[in-house]
Amino acid sequence: MSHEPGLPLGIGLIGVGHHGSRYAKHLLQDLPEARLAAVSRRRTAGGNGLAFAPAVPCYPDYHELIADPRVAAVVVVTPPELNREICLAVVQAQKALLVEKPLAISATDARAIAQAAQRSGQIMMTAHTLRFDAAVGVLREQQAQIGTLQYLSLASRMEPHGMSEDGRGFGGRGSLLETGIHLLDLARVLTGDEILTVSCEMDVVPPDGAERRIVGRLTTSGGLVCLVDVSRVSSGRVGRVELIGSEGQLSADWCGQRVALVSARHGAGNWPSIAEPTVLGTLRAFVKSVRNGLPPPVTIEDGKRAVEIAEACYASAKQGGRVVPVEYL
Repeated sequence: MSHEPGLPLGIGLIGVGHHGSRYAKHLLQDLPEARLAAVSRRRTAGGNGLAFAPAVPCYPDYHELIADPRVAAVVVVTPPELNREICLAVVQAQKALLVEKPLAISATDARAIAQAAQRSGQIMMTAHTLRFDAAVGVLREQQAQIGTLQYLSLASRMEPHGMSEDGRGFGGRGSLLETGIHLLDLARVLTGDEILTVSCEMDVVPPDGAERRIVGRLTTSGGLVCLVDVSRVSSGRVGRVELIGSEGQLSADWCGQRVALVSARHGAGNWPSIAEPTVLGTLRAFVKSVRNGLPPPVTIEDGKRAVEIAEACYASAKQGGRVVPVEYL
């Protein structure tokens, strides 16, 4: 089905768990240019799982949702180990696609999705939602003040989730794919360069267990170093990026929504940011791309490259932190 100009974009949502329900609420309440046409969930005994919108049609089989003529675009918010099969079905149906990060649990699966998406000619986007964070946006606006970038440091620390890894859909992998993938993507965005090599250490290396603590060093093709710190071992949350430049240092805290500048030349600076849900910003960008036939701001290729960097991190950790190249295929 092609979208008819002037009408709200009909969206089918696959996956209405805790995170998927956020997408549903925004589609129903905050995006008049789109409408939630249908949802798909495996357990339908309790209806569609949306207490705030019980009338939205629900399919137990996602293939039925994809085939629904009211659905012009599909949003996938499922355990990532399911992404390859679902995304390939959307591609085959020639419908637009937005898929939650990580694009896949392995580089092999990510490449299969990306190759199919490239052949489809449809609007297809990876939901790397941190790109739509307000503090990150202010950081990018102010980045020129620090001169030539020398290196950067990124950290994402969260509390333990208390769930078994086997039931979470990451194929036995842990925090690097779950939350660290944001940082791997952001390193590419902020440097404007590709990650060439990685060195990474983990508290436990899959398949021996799912990692909860990761320390990594990424090096870009231009020689910039990106330090990465990801964990789920302590109480409280930290989300921070620091850019160290030739004329100053700039930091963004996306948990506290603050951006700060330290510079002998420009003086100190502080910019509070007004937070907007990043899922809403992601959806708005996706709907705009589909309705207007514009390239998405985050491509499936971007999603694939983040997973390929993660794959190299796992390979490095398995070799005791040895420097390994990232393979982009």
